[in-house]
Amino acid sequence: MLLPLASLLIFAGTYTPKDGASQGIYAVRLDPATGAFRTPVLAAATPNPTFLAAHPNGRVLYALGESPTGGAAASFTIDAPAGTLALLNKEASGGGGFCYLGLDATARVLVGISYGSGQVSSFPVDPDGRLGPVASLLPTAGKLGPNRARQDAPHAHSATFSPDNRFVYVCDLGLDQVLRYRIDHASARLTLDGVTAAAPGAGPRHSKFSADGRFFYVINELDSTIATYDCDPATGSLTPLQTISTLPAGFRGENICAEIRVHPGGRFVYGSNRGHDSLAVFSRDAATGRLTLVEIVPSGGSHPRNFNLTPEGGWLVCANRGSDNLVSFKVDPGTGRLTATGHTATVPKAVCVLFAVGGN
Repeated sequence: MLLPLASLLIFAGTYTPKDGASQGIYAVRLDPATGAFRTPVLAAATPNPTFLAAHPNGRVLYALGESPTGGAAASFTIDAPAGTLALLNKEASGGGGFCYLGLDATARVLVGISYGSGQVSSFPVDPDGRLGPVASLLPTAGKLGPNRARQDAPHAHSATFSPDNRFVYVCDLGLDQVLRYRIDHASARLTLDGVTAAAPGAGPRHSKFSADGRFFYVINELDSTIATYDCDPATGSLTPLQTISTLPAGFRGENICAEIRVHPGGRFVYGSNRGHDSLAVFSRDAATGRLTLVEIVPSGGSHPRNFNLTPEGGWLVCANRGSDNLVSFKVDPGTGRLTATGHTATVPKAVCVLFAVGGN
């Protein structure tokens, strides 16, 4: 079935349980006038594509997957009119299963992150988007955080490239660390270049840079905070500036954070709460990097694992894994506030939202 082109194409990553409720990556179209969704269609049947990344040319998509040896990264060509994907190739991680993929700005290096084994893998990317064999396989190591239940081992969780494309920053939930790796784009190899400690028990999960590269924002899964760091433009080193809660004052229930995004216009930062099941909205001071809470709104479902903003920043789409749905919100351009549209799309075990125009 062809999907209407007067809309924004979303690819949704999912878990694929044995009951067959979800079968892989789904294509969904968003009406940019109303925030309404078209009915999702299966774009590619593939096991557990829980995180997605797009080539900047808009013609290739990358997804996590499985291989006989454990984790794998796969490349797919995008047929935008049909909303379908065709497998280009797949490369084994050389280690454990992946939880995150990131592509550098030149589209020459793909980095995969293994949570269970605490490893960082890198792959060369061919001009046509195909992946080459793993070039780096680096374990994360160090003193574990104090949370014995969750910080029992190194747990690398994400990869964020600096805007100048010299470094990739890896949040490790188990070590309470952000590790900085220097990138050799010719070989796609990574070299550890520095480590920044997070607060004990914070559990760094995902991160984003401001567009100018001056400030680095980390959402901490275990203590439900966002930490702001100053980034030295010469060395790439990070200095803590601020830590702010993602939860309302007085909240005493269980919560773990998930995704963080900086608005394309740079004025706002968003984070998701799983447990409180909400999206936290912050205004951002461009000069100081500091955040101020604007509001915390319901995510429109349970367990908001991931969300994303449209390229111009007018809409936010949230994937709620526990309630099997995507939910759209209108973004106020002046305040960053979110207004639920009432529109939803059913995607079983939805855990990733990717707009098919390039980016992670």
